[in-house]
Amino acid sequence: MTPKPIHQCPCPTCQNPANHPNKQVHHHMNLLMSRLDEQQRRWYAAVEAEKIGHGGNVQIAQITGMNVETIRRGREELAQDLAERPADRIRLPGGGRPRVEKKNRE
Repeated sequence: MTPKPIHQCPCPTCQNPANHPNKQVHHHMNLLMSRLDEQQRRWYAAVEAEKIGHGGNVQIAQITGMNVETIRRGREELAQDLAERPADRIRLPGGGRPRVEKKNRE
């Protein structure tokens, strides 16, 4: 499996050629995101957005390239203590692509 490319933050701080401490923070966030699965990315983004508070979803969406609604969903899942999420799989049962066998039966 090929590694996911690392998202380049488009924020004004990262686009400015001058060094800024947030550039390294944004790079590390995106580096970590590139190694996580989809639900882990959602939850990590949600934690970072909660740290920021108001406007955090939009700011983290810009830094990571994730959708604001995905981050909102992650915050909701964390607020419920991940009660609805299975611990042993990434997607809920029935999620994802249909199996090849099912496609060929039709």
